[in-house]
Amino acid sequence: MLLDRDRPEIPQPAQHLPARCAQQTITIPPDVLAKTAHKHDYPSAAWRRSCARRTGAERGFATAKDPAANDTARGWCRLMGLTPLMLFTTTLPIVRNQRILATWNTRQEEDQRRAAAGLPPKTRKRRRKTLAGLAAGPP
Repeated sequence: MLLDRDRPEIPQPAQHLPARCAQQTITIPPDVLAKTAHKHDYPSAAWRRSCARRTGAERGFATAKDPAANDTARGWCRLMGLTPLMLFTTTLPIVRNQRILATWNTRQEEDQRRAAAGLPPKTRKRRRKTLAGLAAGPP
């Protein structure tokens, strides 16, 4: 926010600035706009659904490469050739999906058990702070 003192100062700016210094908007050519345009407006529900798809895809790739669960590092398959590699690589998302489904079933059973006991479903602790919580908390 603070500028250094060694910056040059202009006490009296020129009366007639060049157009590039005084314009309010810029025009972007269509070929550049096609590369940077988004399909949906930023805060819309369609934009959130689109980003959620991307998040899910990135999560899938991350868990497929996770050495704690599925290790696809160099040397993970001792068989040579395209056929065994494709077979193992094809079964990898199947195993991942089965693991996610088993975890989801376990979570659903836990929620049903808690509901039978009169308890609310278990939720994660909120990690992000709200503005009201930050304002009320200690400095």
